[in-house]
Amino acid sequence: MRRRLILTNEAARHPLRRSLPPPAIHRQRREDDQDFRLFVLSFTAFFICIYSFLL
Repeated sequence: MRRRLILTNEAARHPLRRSLPPPAIHRQRREDDQDFRLFVLSFTAFFICIYSFLL
């Protein structure tokens, strides 16, 4: 049996999925702003909770 020149995803078991190329590797996001986003989300949630208790 001759192999195709196109790269395939041989880990896929279904014949249609096997004929598709492997998924593209996405560039990882920078993790520098994760702490800032968590701080903003926590501050906003805390502010909404306290504001709703006061009113």
